[in-house]
Amino acid sequence: MGLRNWASNKIYKQVEKRGWFEDAYSSVLRYSGRYVSDENILESSDVYELLNDISNQIMLADIVVTNEKGEEVEDSIKSIISHPNNYLTQAEFFKLLTNTYLLEGEVYPILDGDQLHIAKNVYPELDEKLVEHFKIGGTSIPSSMIRHIKNIGVSHLQGQGLLSLGKNTLEGVMSAEKVLTDKYKKGGLLAFLLKLDANINPQNAAQSKLIKAILNQLEDIDESRSVKMIPLGKGYEIDTMESPIDDEKILAFLNVYKKDLGKYLNINVATYQSLIKSDLEKAMMYLHNKAVKPIMRNFEDHLSLLFFGKKSKKRIKFKINILDFVTYSTKTNIGYNIVRTGITSPDNVAEMLGFPKQNTPESSAIYISKDLSKIGEKNATDDSLKGGAESDNKKGNENI
Repeated sequence: MGLRNWASNKIYKQVEKRGWFEDAYSSVLRYSGRYVSDENILESSDVYELLNDISNQIMLADIVVTNEKGEEVEDSIKSIISHPNNYLTQAEFFKLLTNTYLLEGEVYPILDGDQLHIAKNVYPELDEKLVEHFKIGGTSIPSSMIRHIKNIGVSHLQGQGLLSLGKNTLEGVMSAEKVLTDKYKKGGLLAFLLKLDANINPQNAAQSKLIKAILNQLEDIDESRSVKMIPLGKGYEIDTMESPIDDEKILAFLNVYKKDLGKYLNINVATYQSLIKSDLEKAMMYLHNKAVKPIMRNFEDHLSLLFFGKKSKKRIKFKINILDFVTYSTKTNIGYNIVRTGITSPDNVAEMLGFPKQNTPESSAIYISKDLSKIGEKNATDDSLKGGAESDNKKGNENI
């Protein structure tokens, strides 16, 4: 397989084969690395998973309009939110809004008539009166049409995202992943060292012919099951070269620094992963409270101003049903407990579990478990016992 494409990230040397002559008489050393960009950042599986977990919660949220009392009201802007534009659905729009916000630290939603877009390459600036102005390709955008949603760090004009905060860590992780992937993609980067007692001389035709023949034989090994017998004369010896890529060291590096990436998204990956293994509901609540809830609040503030302006009392609100992210068995347990404790009705729990509502007075009523009422006061919580109790008392008196 030769000495071809040995990958590294400023640590591991890479040897490139340039034909048999250079293989025999010279070598080329170079360094290789990966640079983070919008196009390749999601190639890191851990980053992709964390972004998906966060943005999926927001994508599945119900978006409503509330009045000054916090009551849900009907409003025409809900049709815009349901159909933002001709190329994105509501779910796609808010997933993209969230991912852009997390990666770049800022995102620009634009309301253009009855369509909602996400602008790119926006240049914001503050004038002497501290009023923010926006330009796209030199064209000014009215501030009433656009909002600058920022993941606030220490700048009032620029947000901080994973691409900037975690750039060095990301590049190290992505380069290390590329090293391992390239190594095994090429069959483990197996290399051989040819030892000669004599001096190597390019002008020695017989020597060059023998070296070329040996290289061709080694290059023909394309399967692990292949066996090559290469007879060598006196003074010739072939040894395998150890790969400069130390798998254990790279995996140890990834085990530490891949988890660090979660901190830039406000998630402790070790805590999150342990919760997923033990209690999925707690894991989703952890993610919701640590990462999702602050993002939703920021989106609510900006979208409310974008749609209604400063003087309106109406607000955009995101409503997340955290039970969307737990197992079905957990839902059934929760459903049993909340009906039993009188928190909700059987119809509401049936809907949560995917069953049709009965829509009867009995199924929409709230029942309280007997063991939650005071002893001797069952009639206060169970009207059905009144008749039975009176009948029993009457029979008892008759017996006396």
